[in-house]
Amino acid sequence: MAAGKSLFAVVLMFVALAGCGSRSTNPITQEELVRRTQEMMDAVAPGQKGPWQEYLAEDVIYFDEKGRLHDKASMIGELSPLPAGYVGKIKVANARSHIEGDTAILSYDIDEALTIYGQKLGARFHATDTWMRRGGRWQMVAAQVLRYYGDPAEGKPDPERYGDYVGTYELAPGVTRTVTMEGGKLFSRRGERPKEELLTESGDVYFRKGVEGRVLFRRNERGKVDAVIDRRNYEDIVWTKK
Repeated sequence: MAAGKSLFAVVLMFVALAGCGSRSTNPITQEELVRRTQEMMDAVAPGQKGPWQEYLAEDVIYFDEKGRLHDKASMIGELSPLPAGYVGKIKVANARSHIEGDTAILSYDIDEALTIYGQKLGARFHATDTWMRRGGRWQMVAAQVLRYYGDPAEGKPDPERYGDYVGTYELAPGVTRTVTMEGGKLFSRRGERPKEELLTESGDVYFRKGVEGRVLFRRNERGKVDAVIDRRNYEDIVWTKK
């Protein structure tokens, strides 16, 4: 009887070990995840669908940098070769990962360089991908891509306009911002907060370095500035000139 129990225990031990061994097979590393991701990025410019077809799971949930949700078919459908005169290159950088069991999360920057008929452009994104091992195969099951904010190109300053902008603007009773001109530069200050330099984009449109959105000076039918507008994501907050 004791021998029978011992034999049964041995069988259970072998079953357990076999299960552990099967779980440890086909692991994945950060280096392999980066290699696969770079392979997918390299396929974007020539519009090669193969790597995306291989690495995206059939039930993938993919949110692109514009906030659009893609399934596998629509994501692959976005791929096509760049037009003539366009040259693009994408580099995966600053990767970090968390890998546990059958799940791996990879977080990384996407540095994009694009040349359009000799003119160079660039953009930076950040992505977080989730990979899972199912049926012994590692595939991406979810992705979220965000775009880093970048300042617009600075236009030629026109200090002759600055005098039109100087003054106090009111959002609500007691909530004001002042626009001043100092040393040939234009500044905006809300309440007691530190002042911020307004940089020219074009005409009456300005921006603040490192701050998403635009500052627009509105003119009335007589050409006089009567308001300053904070525009973010195409929504306006209007400050009326006092």
